Amino acid sequence: MGLRTTISERQRRLGFELKQLREQKGLSAGEAAERIGMGRAQLSQIETAKTTILTSRLRELCQLYGCTNSTYVDGLVALSESTGKGWWSAYRNRIGVGALDLAELEAGSTQLRAHESLLIPGLLQTEEYTRAILASAKPAHGSIDDAVAFRTRRQHILTGDNPPTFHAVIHEGALRMRFGGPSVMRAQLLRLIELARLPHVTIQIFPYEADAYAAYTGNFLYARPSVDRLSTVVLEHPIASLHLGDTEHLAEYGALFDALTERALSPIDPQAAPETHGAKDSLALVQHVLYTF
Repeated sequence: MGLRTTISERQRRLGFELKQLREQKGLSAGEAAERIGMGRAQLSQIETAKTTILTSRLRELCQLYGCTNSTYVDGLVALSESTGKGWWSAYRNRIGVGALDLAELEAGSTQLRAHESLLIPGLLQTEEYTRAILASAKPAHGSIDDAVAFRTRRQHILTGDNPPTFHAVIHEGALRMRFGGPSVMRAQLLRLIELARLPHVTIQIFPYEADAYAAYTGNFLYARPSVDRLSTVVLEHPIASLHLGDTEHLAEYGALFDALTERALSPIDPQAAPETHGAKDSLALVQHVLYTF
């Protein structure tokens, strides 16, 4: 079998984890390969995600590296055995690889936490809002229609069977940025209130008057699968997204999100009686902005 020419984030993550385990054990690639009767070049290709690894070999490596966490090992096996195919497969060659990786990542998550400072998170956008954004910044790959359809399809994860919990902290600036005109923005803000009714969706607004902190301006998605150690932080950039999975970064962004939720207004709760809303909760702020359009 030839080496891969296109590597998905899932495949890259498996290689990264195996390399981390080897280095933590203090073994060189040559030493580890020799211990299980594998060529050094093959192990290097596995760690760089250029080729596959048999499940039996994967378990051998984990045993060699002293990894006794069966849940984590099973998580690695799942990464290795996955075909990577899903509804997003129909968009290959029509949508950028980064977007495909994001859809696969979301599909494998049990918890999603997002922070956005200037835009409404993609999973919460209306089609008209998405189209207005993409019209002002044409997708790097494919057509606007494909990009809109793809993002709309991604949103089904919130309304399908066994949805992940989704918690978004959105800066007030994102509510006031105008994309597509007043009618588009009104529909978008109403959409936030509608989605907040879902029991697994939590939406908080970070107001202008909250204590400022430079780190809060960065947008990120924290995707957590059933195996917490295999969580991923996605930092989106115009050209390419950055995926972080090492323990230190996961801890840092987990703490950052917790700090954001503590300083943001209380979550949008459309079910609560009007008189129970605080003067400055998230719903009150969304409604205030809504009626300025």
